[in-house]
Amino acid sequence: MTQERPSVCVRCAMIMVDGKADRSSSPSVLRCVTSTWKEGLLNRKRPFVGRCCHSCTPLFNSSIPSLGLRNVIYINETHTRHRGWLARRLSYVLFVLERDVQKDMFARNVVDNVLNNSRVESAIVEVATELDPAATEAGVEHKAVSKVRRKARGFLQEMVANISPAFIRLTGWALLKLFNGFFWSIQIHKGQLEMVKKAATEYNAPLVFLPVHKSHIDYLLITFILFCHNIKAPHIAAGNNLNIPIFSTLIRKLGGFFIRRKLDETPDGKKDVLYRSLLYVYTEELLRQQQFLEVFLEGTRSRSGKPSPARAGMLSIVVDALCNGVIPEVMVVPVGISYDRILEGNYNSEQLGKPKKNESLWGVACGVLRMLRKNYGCVRVDFTQPFSLKEYLDTQRSRHIPPTLSLEQTLVPTIIDAQPDQAQFEGEQEEQPNSRDLSDEPWRRQVIANLAKHVLFTANKSSAVMSTHIVACLLLYRHRQGVALSKLVEDFFNMKEEILSRDFDLGFSGNSEDVVMHALHLLDNCVHVTSTNRNTEFTIAPSKTVPALFELNFYSNGLFHVFISDAIIACSALALLREQAASEVEGEQGGPSILLSQERLIRKAAGLSHFLTNEVAVAPVSHFFHPSTPIPTFCVIVCVRVFIQEDQEELTPSPTEEPWPKKFPEPLSWRSDEEDEDSDFAEEQRDRYLKVSLSPEHQEFFVFLQRLLSPVLEAYSGAAIFVHSLSQPMAEPEYTQQLFRYLLTRTEKGVAAYGESATHYLVKNTVRTFKELGVRVLKERRENHVSLVELSSTFLPQANRNKLLHYILGFTLL
Repeated sequence: MTQERPSVCVRCAMIMVDGKADRSSSPSVLRCVTSTWKEGLLNRKRPFVGRCCHSCTPLFNSSIPSLGLRNVIYINETHTRHRGWLARRLSYVLFVLERDVQKDMFARNVVDNVLNNSRVESAIVEVATELDPAATEAGVEHKAVSKVRRKARGFLQEMVANISPAFIRLTGWALLKLFNGFFWSIQIHKGQLEMVKKAATEYNAPLVFLPVHKSHIDYLLITFILFCHNIKAPHIAAGNNLNIPIFSTLIRKLGGFFIRRKLDETPDGKKDVLYRSLLYVYTEELLRQQQFLEVFLEGTRSRSGKPSPARAGMLSIVVDALCNGVIPEVMVVPVGISYDRILEGNYNSEQLGKPKKNESLWGVACGVLRMLRKNYGCVRVDFTQPFSLKEYLDTQRSRHIPPTLSLEQTLVPTIIDAQPDQAQFEGEQEEQPNSRDLSDEPWRRQVIANLAKHVLFTANKSSAVMSTHIVACLLLYRHRQGVALSKLVEDFFNMKEEILSRDFDLGFSGNSEDVVMHALHLLDNCVHVTSTNRNTEFTIAPSKTVPALFELNFYSNGLFHVFISDAIIACSALALLREQAASEVEGEQGGPSILLSQERLIRKAAGLSHFLTNEVAVAPVSHFFHPSTPIPTFCVIVCVRVFIQEDQEELTPSPTEEPWPKKFPEPLSWRSDEEDEDSDFAEEQRDRYLKVSLSPEHQEFFVFLQRLLSPVLEAYSGAAIFVHSLSQPMAEPEYTQQLFRYLLTRTEKGVAAYGESATHYLVKNTVRTFKELGVRVLKERRENHVSLVELSSTFLPQANRNKLLHYILGFTLL
């Protein structure tokens, strides 16, 4: 498969792409070398990411992966119906004029249809009755009803999109100009677009695109790509923070409709029945008219480089519309997006606790001007295989989904060696699903939440890994004290092979040395470069300032989802080895042991993965460990370089072999007892042990995996220490801010080993975890419309709080 490859001309300090030179992006760290060593396309066939887990979805054929990659913003006369000198000069204009976008593709009479809907009529009467009880008797002619109806029309006119085909064409031409100015390339896989086009043309169903959210450019990017491939522009659910003069008009004409960041913005905090009904019916009307939707489940841009927790409000409307028979089918399309460098620069000010700046027209204009002065590298967009929402819901009805309550109550006994106070769970037991019908509210909420998590996991797993992700990760977690450029290039090449071996794709190709230098240029404000040996070699080291560490952590988190399963296993093995060492000191065993019980290791990993659910999804919801299963169904990859099965022959590579081999064994998996009642498989698995390899190369990789989780675990351990200071109920925002100041002070004083553990998003996640998950350290209650947190009864004793800290530190690399 073909892909435009960047090359670096060191002598003239110019970065070349497709023969175009960018003199403004001269790398200051490049060596004068003439690279004659050429790598093949990563020495293997690149994996085709985005396959749907529903094998019966008929949108895939074996020829799709061979279609290869395409740079969307590379347009010339061959992409038009015309040839010649004039066509070459006007290729952008001709290209956008030939795109298939017509007015009759989009929704009509939306406002009137929504206002005349029976659900909206009922909401109008209900609100009018609250204003004046006589409105019910007078009916729709009452002045209170008329007043509320005018209010509803005003809400709707602020909300709805007004798509203009002519403006889409004009924007397409402008984006071709702009994107070519500050991006090297925007890569898509033509096979993925073929699947989307097939779903759009052959199935009488609307498409709902559910992308990850990393930048404001995401809104434009997906619409632009679909426009270039003659796929109807989607209606985009945008936050009302973007509803600013002039800019909001442009967004509406491109398909954006504005929704409140918080649906209930009434002074008394009650549900806004009128606004909810308008949003619900407007979304239904779009789906009924076969319009495509684009919804960002995270609700806001990720400030961490990892997906934020899903907010399934808009998705629940789509599910309800399908279940209520408004539409017969919906096709869901998760979308992964990866940037070499995001256009917003970084979110360091927000990670340092500063409030987010409100969007403004002046801010947008300044942002565009700032972007035009820089080059932001490459972008990769991956459209996963569309799958049937109806089929998914039918599958969920027949699949056993474990009750949330048992999961939440399992972790506490693991940590404190005692049963938690059941009083705090009494209210939740009534919320357990009683049926497999979506009319049962607890079951409906659980299915929608699982769907949202599943989609985010799929979109994130399909996102390509960029060069900046790998370089930032290597500098932080393998070479934090600095590394020679030649060694960094070598490790970069090995890391590429690691990523591909796990069926993740890369958003770049070409000579490793050139790509590393390109990434270092993009990260130049976060790294220090020093020369040695009379400028024949350079040493690269990450900057130790807090903003630099935060920014490197942001980009390294683009690699987090690739190794998270391995990292959890590595940290769990570390905890087990420490437990065994403590037992040996106490005389329980006769000598040192490097054997680990497979069952204990997986159970330990399952507990840790559940504890870190707010950080990243390890697996789709259906694959998560369930405590009622004697042999867990939690499947992970255990690399032969780290663990060796005891009954196998010597598998440790010799010192002459590559430190990171290219081939790996099949992943280990475990079955439930229900599957193995009539076989000896379960007993055989229980008796199996793993031996830890002591090879220096394997131990180096083992430590690397543990370091990946170290900032997260350090943040949680700091939160476990800080919780001792919570002597009385405290407003949650105040508690979060004090915890953030505590962790940041530890970083500034050099107490914290990983400065990136003090990012504001990690602080908020620790508070959320301590409130929501099985740990239940903090109990939340509302008082005078203020959310207060206090210690739960289970963790009031100091001994239990110490056990929590000990539990976290057990996984931490010291």
